Amino acid sequence: MKPTNPLPLAALISAGLPAFARAATTPAGAGPILNAVTWMHDTLLGEVASGLAVIAVAMVGFLMLTGRINWRYGATVIVGCFILFGAATIVGGIQSAAG
Repeated sequence: MKPTNPLPLAALISAGLPAFARAATTPAGAGPILNAVTWMHDTLLGEVASGLAVIAVAMVGFLMLTGRINWRYGATVIVGCFILFGAATIVGGIQSAAG
């Protein structure tokens, strides 16, 4: 069985959460949930995540240059990082195009 790459899935899951939390009106009693989503957003896009993404891209780039990893997998990791960190801009562009 071939292992799957969890990075694109994590990028898709985290891309919609902050936009949904900001776009929806806040119902009564949703304060803790909103705080949890905000914490997750800050964690995923904070300094630690940026450092880990830089290390991941550097490692994947090195493995691609030495021929130890498939170029398609390497490109998937790099594109996943761009989607993760550009999610707010992507959602803003979709929202402005839709309405």
